[in-house]
Amino acid sequence: MIVDGRYRKNIYSGQKVEIVLKQDQRTGKTTAGIVKDLLTKSEFHPHGIKVRLEDGQVGRIQTK
Repeated sequence: MIVDGRYRKNIYSGQKVEIVLKQDQRTGKTTAGIVKDLLTKSEFHPHGIKVRLEDGQVGRIQTK
């Protein structure tokens, strides 16, 4: 099931997601991990909610 990662209500700690790191935005390469913290405060972001993974990497949600 794919969840829209642009809405904060769809994302929670402990969720397995794929994110795009800042340095990978041009290529669109994704990195898989588990959400530790939600960093975007607004309920919606057109490029995806920004999260910190358990391993410390930060990026925007692509898919669940």
